[in-house]
Amino acid sequence: MKALVYEGPRSMSIREQPLPVLGENEVLVQVAKAGICGSELSGYLGHNSLRKPPLVMGHEFSGTVVQVGARVQGFRGGERVTVNPLISCGLCTDCLTGKQQLCGSRQLIGAHRPGAFAEYVAVPAGSVHCLPEGVTFAEGALTEPLACALHVCRLLQLTPEVRLLITGAGPIGLFILTAAQAYGLNTIVVTDINSERLDAVKALGGVGVSALAPDGVRPGSFDAAVDAVGIQATRLQCVRALKPGGRLVFTGLHEAGAVLPINEMIRNEIQTAGAFAYSPRDFELSLKWIGEGKASLLPWTVTEKLEEGAACFEKLLDNPGPIAKILLHMEDL
Repeated sequence: MKALVYEGPRSMSIREQPLPVLGENEVLVQVAKAGICGSELSGYLGHNSLRKPPLVMGHEFSGTVVQVGARVQGFRGGERVTVNPLISCGLCTDCLTGKQQLCGSRQLIGAHRPGAFAEYVAVPAGSVHCLPEGVTFAEGALTEPLACALHVCRLLQLTPEVRLLITGAGPIGLFILTAAQAYGLNTIVVTDINSERLDAVKALGGVGVSALAPDGVRPGSFDAAVDAVGIQATRLQCVRALKPGGRLVFTGLHEAGAVLPINEMIRNEIQTAGAFAYSPRDFELSLKWIGEGKASLLPWTVTEKLEEGAACFEKLLDNPGPIAKILLHMEDL
């Protein structure tokens, strides 16, 4: 089969790879669409410790079941599916209490094992979810990033009167915006340096503010904030924007460290949390919402051939314009 292989910083090539060897509890999926994630962009640059070359990335995907392992029940060839790429042990305290994303033995498809930037990928049967009728492969591939956004909103404990700041109008930031609206929020401000993505914010009903505007966000004017970028400036902006008692979730991973005014955060009782991935219930709710048409980034999503994958990574890094998500597709290979 053909696969897009990460070979080192800013180096990717289409290579011929052997078909995955299917375990007895696994399902072989023929990939239809696979999205490029922000964490994969940092991996492509060589800044992500989880992604070591040579590696087939890709963890946001959908496709068709073509083969099932000897002990798999409940799936058959031809079924249209998406996959929760976060694999946990199922036995530890975190797994047994619904926090599988914190499992000490967790693995991610596309990081710890071969991913979906390929014609086929082998996945645990327990991670496979059938697509609802009417949900396209493109929509199915967006289940994973929407699940990340739903997890953030759950941690923030959103209620309609909350004034929310989101730094970053990438896919996660935009999905947090749409999810927060479904929770009933009316005041949602999103900052970004990309004016075309701020147009998407406005089209979705949020308030888009340039991150380059020195007075774009008034300090102390928000009840909750999300940093969906992960750099010093955006993390600090979120802290400064909050009222006393405000809630802050960090989900962006671009920089490993940051200097924050901890004493000020203590005195103002700023509640902080990290948001890593999602729980299975977040993933299931995400797929349900997509099936109900509650969240979509399709107007800001483009599809390119897998063979153009390296060029797509470069475009997202250098000049994405209005594009929020690029899906790689396999049908023509």
